[in-house]
Amino acid sequence: MAVVTPFRAARYAGPSEAVVAPPYDVISPAERDALAARDPHNVVRLTLAGSEEEAGRLFRAWLDDGVLVRDPEPAVWALSQDYVGPDGVTRRRDGIVAALEVEPYETRAVLPHERTHAGPKESRLRLLRAARAQIEPIFLLYDGGAPLIAPDREPDLQAEGTRLWRVDAPVAQFFASRQLLIADGHHRYETALAYHAEVGTPESGRMLVVLVSTSDPGLEIFPTHRVFSGRPELVPSGHTGDLGEMLARLAAEPYDRSVAVAYSRTGAVIVHGELGELDVELVDRYGHDGIGYTPDVCEAVRRVEAGEADVAFLLRATRIEDVFARARRGEVMPQKTTYFFPKVLSGLLFMPLEP
Repeated sequence: MAVVTPFRAARYAGPSEAVVAPPYDVISPAERDALAARDPHNVVRLTLAGSEEEAGRLFRAWLDDGVLVRDPEPAVWALSQDYVGPDGVTRRRDGIVAALEVEPYETRAVLPHERTHAGPKESRLRLLRAARAQIEPIFLLYDGGAPLIAPDREPDLQAEGTRLWRVDAPVAQFFASRQLLIADGHHRYETALAYHAEVGTPESGRMLVVLVSTSDPGLEIFPTHRVFSGRPELVPSGHTGDLGEMLARLAAEPYDRSVAVAYSRTGAVIVHGELGELDVELVDRYGHDGIGYTPDVCEAVRRVEAGEADVAFLLRATRIEDVFARARRGEVMPQKTTYFFPKVLSGLLFMPLEP
């Protein structure tokens, strides 16, 4: 169902940790400035430039000046990420970097699971037009065992716990029978569709992706907790208990219906929702007025105790099987239903959209 192929990567002639960065949408202005100060060629000068047109000119200049070099032949890349999760556990997540032919969601080859917003797509579309390249990969999931493993040799590229090996491996047939689920990158996928509709070349219809198996031992979804300010009506009334005790009860709850811990300055209480409902859908019924998000339980609690928020709803991680099931039924879920960690590092590989 999905068309996954090798690609001719562009990459830094002098790769180093000074030129990489997290994805554009998780970087604050202060972090952007700190990353840009590391190196005059740090990737944030492309992903978060003063203007998308400036970024496009810079990318083309880096190619012309030899800052970036183009591989002579197409390949796929084996990827490995070592990381410590928000829960303090050390893991390794393996994947594949390749090119994907973008298709409308209606074909069911690629499935979304979250709603998107117009603003980010407009910005990324301007960047695509200007650079004529995929600057950052998006993150996709598939069912089944991996069709390749990392070679037993030193990686060709590495930075900040991420390692990449250039490999000559046939993957098209393996993915031709599989649906892909967008884990991170809904806005960029829809932007790629819009760009291809404008340009209409074979190259414009491809995008840079990282593919990870749902059975990979290092794949984890972490929860994103909700905090509400200016919403005192959401503070539960009645008996409350100890936060640690309520979190233990939350972890033991079955997944057949939604549940959350509501924490306020008066204490913690378990809140139950409907059968067949996800935890994020329970809280989504309260609307988005005054809402904030954090993956850190301690930060959510701190905001309440500091008086910055009235109540925090502490959630369990959404299970990957539930996300895939909803996506296959054509359903989209609330914003920040999933928190995949770590993010895929930017600045290791680029994909020019030309022969």
